[in-house]
Amino acid sequence: MKEKKEKKLSKAELKRREAFEKKKGEYEAQGYQTQLLKIGALEANVFAVILAIPFIIGFVFWYQAAGNSFETEAVEFYIAFLVLLVLMVVHELIHGITFSLMAENGWKSVSFGIMLSSLTPYCNCNQPMKKGQMIIAALMPTVILGFLPAVIAVMNGSSFLLYVSMLMIIGGGGDFLIVINLLRYKSLAKEVIFLDHPYEIGTVVFER
Repeated sequence: MKEKKEKKLSKAELKRREAFEKKKGEYEAQGYQTQLLKIGALEANVFAVILAIPFIIGFVFWYQAAGNSFETEAVEFYIAFLVLLVLMVVHELIHGITFSLMAENGWKSVSFGIMLSSLTPYCNCNQPMKKGQMIIAALMPTVILGFLPAVIAVMNGSSFLLYVSMLMIIGGGGDFLIVINLLRYKSLAKEVIFLDHPYEIGTVVFER
């Protein structure tokens, strides 16, 4: 049987892993046990679409029920793609802002980068959070860039804005999975700490 090839990490990811292993050792020395709520990249991509479908259907139905029509020129699809590239960065920035507002060390706790394997921007927070805080930080970009614009699109009849919002809802699929894992995770421990995984999609849980 072939051994699973270890993910190649960037210098920034290696640095975060080193800091995480040190913090993990400190927690375990205090009696905490570690649980990983990790999500694979393929799983995140597949479920991003699956989880977005009900929302897309709902907003499209609402859009049409409001008497709006889908009259979009072909060039607007290309514009939507360019806007999407910018909003991918804004998506991570919103993660960072949300984390910084809740983290003890503010912006010092937040870092940004790009996953070299997929050229995907990411945001990471190295400060422990409560479950509710992790859920808020995970959902905030999709709420601001996906759901809110979709509602505005229905109100003003902008099919272009609706397309962009749907793409951003799909882009939040990985965040939806993180939230689902957090909601499904039940612990009888008296103390539970949640930490953003330093280089994977998911959350690390410390409990005792």
